Amino acid sequence: MSARRPHRAAPLLWLAPALAFLALFFVAPLGGNLLRSLTEGQAQDDAAFYYAKLLTDEYYLSVMWETIRVSLITTLICLAVGYPVALFLVRHAGRWHGVLLFLLVAPLLTSIIMRTFGWRVLLARRGLLSNTLLDLGLIARPLDLLNDPVSVFVGLVHVLVPFMVLSIAAVLQGIDRRLEESARVLGASRLRAFLSVTLPLSVEGMATGAILVFMLTNGSFVTMLLLGGGKVVTMPLLIYQQFTMTQDLAFASAMGNVLLLAALACLALQVGMLRRRGMA
Repeated sequence: MSARRPHRAAPLLWLAPALAFLALFFVAPLGGNLLRSLTEGQAQDDAAFYYAKLLTDEYYLSVMWETIRVSLITTLICLAVGYPVALFLVRHAGRWHGVLLFLLVAPLLTSIIMRTFGWRVLLARRGLLSNTLLDLGLIARPLDLLNDPVSVFVGLVHVLVPFMVLSIAAVLQGIDRRLEESARVLGASRLRAFLSVTLPLSVEGMATGAILVFMLTNGSFVTMLLLGGGKVVTMPLLIYQQFTMTQDLAFASAMGNVLLLAALACLALQVGMLRRRGMA
């Protein structure tokens, strides 16, 4: 028994560098962030001051609701756009599957700042889109889409839809197509077979993609900063303002902790889904 102990301890020693790195650069900053929100600024007299302010002040409640609303709308749009793309990628792409997959993933290799500035060029009042529509005579005056909230959703969907597509495609690849063919043999139409067989079996991929997109939208900052003309104010943008304008680091830390809790809730939901899948 004693001879086996070094072998059991070896894997723990291999993990030590990674655990030390996480503790130093992840756990410690988060702990400092939490401590700052409870002990600095106006929290010196009341540890829960900033959290109570976030949960009772009408303005901050509206910003939190706006964050959730933007995340939900972005998730639904990504689902509506991503599912057909994932289905085509798995069922109909054929030899073009690798090319299409590369084109889908390629934008993720580009800086989000560069992609967002690209949308600024396209959606500006005298940008490519507005000038093209003017030249075609489809509009009478330039469009100011850059300062409209719709530009925020365009930018977010462009950045996040690959996560939805890849999540759904991974599940669709594991669905036995003979199940759908059996439904067709039994008299179901192509649409009925899809709605009754394929769609229910792919719910797990849809849910995984939705959790990822929702969580990433919750923490999105650059898109709200550069698009929409400041009309879409969410928690990450408010945190930026607290750091750069009001210099209230304790309040910004409290907001960051609230966002962290939202992200952890999404991760817990995803872990629960994975566990149910394992049990099945």
